[in-house]
Amino acid sequence: MVLQPMLPRTLEPEVMDDRQEAVEYNEMDHRAVNDLFVQDLMMAGPLGRDVLDLGTGTALIPVALCLKEPGVRVMASDASVEMLELARYNIEIHRLLDRVQLHRGDAKKLVFGKEYFDTVMSNSLVHHLPTCDTLFEESLRVLRPGGLLFVRDLTRPETEEEVERLVDLYTQGETEYSKQLFRQSLHASLTVPELQQIVAPFGIPATAVQMTSDRHWTLVYRKANAA
Repeated sequence: MVLQPMLPRTLEPEVMDDRQEAVEYNEMDHRAVNDLFVQDLMMAGPLGRDVLDLGTGTALIPVALCLKEPGVRVMASDASVEMLELARYNIEIHRLLDRVQLHRGDAKKLVFGKEYFDTVMSNSLVHHLPTCDTLFEESLRVLRPGGLLFVRDLTRPETEEEVERLVDLYTQGETEYSKQLFRQSLHASLTVPELQQIVAPFGIPATAVQMTSDRHWTLVYRKANAA
């Protein structure tokens, strides 16, 4: 039996600042994935009052979270102007302008002060970054003692055949362009062992990173309280 080499990681653009990409992403049906993200996030709680969402995209997760959890307010941050323009529309139609604030910034170099947020969350940002050690360093810096770090992203399959199986399974009814975006994201994603190695220097144990679906890993870590 000949073992196939693991599928190499193929990077995609760090910032989705193309108008067509932003619109296609916003129009894809993310409801089930986003609802599960929010459900799992709340189960990992308490969340506190102030939540930072890194790589918010079009702010669909902050909207879903605020609709289910009236006690939180979200700073929704992204590097893409096009994404944030669509995010403002999503926030406005749900009448959440008083609870979701948009912020354009680099998740690897946050402008927020130390220990500023009760929860830092992120969905599908890691696979856009060539390296993500500074993302976790910054996330922990702005997280208050006892605060929750909750990060989820795709995992890179071992073979091209598995990539195509996932594309066929989860993009039925989507445009060919949307299918290609998903395919590229799978190729750019990290595996669980790769991520465990990246976060270990920050004191995050390997057990904090788990496969939580056939295509996602999730990192759940609560920062230690001050001595």
